[in-house]
Amino acid sequence: MSNTYQIELGGKTLTLETGTLAPQANGAVVLRYGDAVVLVTATMGNAREEGDFLPLTVDYEERLYAIGRIPGSFFRREGRPGTDAILTCRLTDRPLRPRFPKGFRNETQIIATVLSADLITPPNILSIIGASAALSISSIPFNGPISGTTVGYVDGEFIVNPTYEQLTKGDLELTVAGSRDAVIMVEAGANQVSEEVVLEGIRVGQETNLKLIELQDKMVAEIGVPKAEWSPPTGPDPALVSRVEELAAHRLADVVDRGEGRGERSAAVSDVEREVRHELAEGFGSSAVAQVFDSLLKKVVRSKILDEGKRPDGRKLNEVRPLSSSVGLLPRTHGSGLFQRGETQILTVATLGSLTLVQRLDGLHPEDTKRYMHHYNFPPFSTGEAKRIGSPGRREIGHGALAERALLPVIPNEADFPYALRLVSEALSSNGSTSMGSVCGSTLALMDAGVAISAPVSGVAMGLITDDTGRFSILTDIQGVEDFMGDMDFKVAGTAQGITALQMDIKATGIPMDVMRQALEQAREGRAHILAHMLQTLAAPRPELSAHAPRMVRLQIAVEKIGAVIGPGGKTIRSIIEETGVSIDVANDGVVTIGSSSAEATEKAIKSIEGLTKEVGIGETYTGKVVRLMNFGAFVEILPGKDGLVHISELADHRVASVEDVVKVGDELTVMVTEIDRMGRVNLSRRAIIEGKSPEEVRKGSANGEGSARPEGAGGDRDRGQSGPRDRGGPPRYDRR
Repeated sequence: MSNTYQIELGGKTLTLETGTLAPQANGAVVLRYGDAVVLVTATMGNAREEGDFLPLTVDYEERLYAIGRIPGSFFRREGRPGTDAILTCRLTDRPLRPRFPKGFRNETQIIATVLSADLITPPNILSIIGASAALSISSIPFNGPISGTTVGYVDGEFIVNPTYEQLTKGDLELTVAGSRDAVIMVEAGANQVSEEVVLEGIRVGQETNLKLIELQDKMVAEIGVPKAEWSPPTGPDPALVSRVEELAAHRLADVVDRGEGRGERSAAVSDVEREVRHELAEGFGSSAVAQVFDSLLKKVVRSKILDEGKRPDGRKLNEVRPLSSSVGLLPRTHGSGLFQRGETQILTVATLGSLTLVQRLDGLHPEDTKRYMHHYNFPPFSTGEAKRIGSPGRREIGHGALAERALLPVIPNEADFPYALRLVSEALSSNGSTSMGSVCGSTLALMDAGVAISAPVSGVAMGLITDDTGRFSILTDIQGVEDFMGDMDFKVAGTAQGITALQMDIKATGIPMDVMRQALEQAREGRAHILAHMLQTLAAPRPELSAHAPRMVRLQIAVEKIGAVIGPGGKTIRSIIEETGVSIDVANDGVVTIGSSSAEATEKAIKSIEGLTKEVGIGETYTGKVVRLMNFGAFVEILPGKDGLVHISELADHRVASVEDVVKVGDELTVMVTEIDRMGRVNLSRRAIIEGKSPEEVRKGSANGEGSARPEGAGGDRDRGQSGPRDRGGPPRYDRR
């Protein structure tokens, strides 16, 4: 039986339908918003006997049939998820995960399949709403519902679920997920907006979330099924808890009080744990002792922060770790920046390339190319581990995308900076917030490469510690232990003018707005401190691009001349590239971008393209090669593919008996265009250059019979054999798509 629920959202109707598709899933909902249709299913498997984490998997499947496209891969089918799909998986996972019951260990899978996309409104937000609805009406234990909303900010007004077009024109793209009690996740990209704008956007998003939660409550009341029975893991033996606290509590408190670095602190904690295990393992079991010890350590660290304001490394709550940075480390790269905050060290390398190297996208998005790319790598040695290195995982892709988003607003536009840009951040050492370290390292690398970014960007990660009484402490620049044992990871990046990106994940049930406001203000102070340090290393982008970076030159040609540059089947443009070694990109609007690290090669390519597209003008002077001799004159190639005739009477300022007396094939000759007849044939004069005459004077003199007498049989002869001016043009239009 089909059930349909509707709500007006952002000027369109959002429909949630159940009972039609995927009947064997524990929960299935079809969401329709405009012409976007997304099927979201929730399925539960057996409980895992090992591990102490929730085995939740979220998949977002983009089907290219949704926009009537056949995949461009060799196999003509979808392969591994693209970046946008992976980011949507993470966007859906993060607000769901904290809402499952503590201790729930059943395999749980959410699959969102995009069946139709209208390329007007992004469908990714439907994944969050659909996942919550499918879980809520199913038998899967879930503390929902929750909801998600995208908020845009265009011309000073907030827009719920903005279109792609509105997002490109606006200054904010904010995704807010929340429960009926509080905000539980925030992610945003922004064009240097203030903290006040972000907070108001969060409020607008949460208001919409509450309406969507009411709709899901209605669904649960009408069609929801009872939740499955499950057995939470039994708590630790009270006697064991008492003994571990007796043996370790004071010693762990002393370790925290010493405020040592990660290495010394970890060694000290390990010593205590080893002694406790040795003392109690025989009576209680090593695994049980380790679990209780970890819980005690977390309790001690959190209480020290809340009760005494003492962080594990001895810093104040709003203090940033020691900073160091440098640029220009790598001699052959275009730009490099090394940024270190405490034990977190990031090396970012910038590479510039021609626009032919933009990334081609094959997904459900109106944009099919991307010229600015940021990639993030997290090798195992960064945490002192030995592991297999494989393809980038979801975490690496997510961290790279966050840093990319943070810097996108300051990247110069293509018209002013016709380059493809790739940044790669290598996490060489990790102890908290490598993504924000990547933002800082990337800013330095771009400035070192000479990229004229509009403003430098810095980033910092904020943490939160709370208790059951409502007390809380906000931590600036959290390290690994504070992230692991805390309640929030709130990453904020921006310039001195405002925020460019943020991402908030929480482990608590929600974050009140006053806590979020304080966290944003504390983050602003932290960002400013970090930015001041970065500007001491490099105050501004270098005035010139790296010597190793290609130089890009842009030409504007007439659209009808594109075919002449491309040539039949691309023959002409390929020959220019092979001859000069440059890269050439021809846009459909007639903009030609030439890239090369050699000025000589660039100039040669420019001349070739101008020769194919430039119109010959009367009175203009050219230096060209003699390509053919006739008894009545010489043909000179004044532009690539374009010849003109220098009559024998115009070869010199004296009488010429034979053309061969003055020039031979291959000679360079400087000539002036004196006439272009109605058939497009070009007449040239060398005598005009020598005597300093104008084209009008040359034509008038010829009409009056002035100048050297012509040899018999040549006077007035206009027969040029095969030719007149040669014009080696191609087809009238070339569409590079």
